[in-house]
Amino acid sequence: MSDSNPLAEKSRQPLTKAEMGIESGLPLELADGSAESLQRGVQMLLDIEAIKQLKHAYFRCIDTANFEELATLFHEDVTVHFTGGNYEWKLQGRDEYLDAVKASFTNQAVGHHNGHHPEIQILNENEATGLWYLADNMWVMNFDFFTTGTAIYWDRYLKVDGRWTIKDTRYRRVYEINRVLEERPPLSVHHLAAHGADPA
Repeated sequence: MSDSNPLAEKSRQPLTKAEMGIESGLPLELADGSAESLQRGVQMLLDIEAIKQLKHAYFRCIDTANFEELATLFHEDVTVHFTGGNYEWKLQGRDEYLDAVKASFTNQAVGHHNGHHPEIQILNENEATGLWYLADNMWVMNFDFFTTGTAIYWDRYLKVDGRWTIKDTRYRRVYEINRVLEERPPLSVHHLAAHGADPA
């Protein structure tokens, strides 16, 4: 990696909780045997499950070009910062993010994104953070290009009107492989061909 490549410089930064600004949340334990303590503990587990479902919906929606539902998952002032081997997205606001996703998940693309191993920290009743391990494949057939790899996501969530939303989301690659497609994959089903937009 060249020292003059700013993306290469970022890949040298450690992917630790301290570097990502992830602090310990509320302890996953009951303070005592009281009904109030039990209620708080159950609410924390419900919030963690709600955040997991939020993030799983995100991966499902991007791969299926379900942009209408995708919009409901994000805070209107979301901050996005994704860093790969040869790209960097820095976006501000839900509308800017949705425009970028629509331009990527076109009818010439095939996306396969899975988020695993969530580490959710509840900070208080309305704020939380999460770490996710991404594994993905992305075919961009109008450019004869294929990308695969893994990344670490770190998110901040905000509960608005009783519903968790993604307020900040970032990822950086653990590894990434980019290849020129010698031929298009022999797809027997191609969902985005019917539901993605035409490339710009």
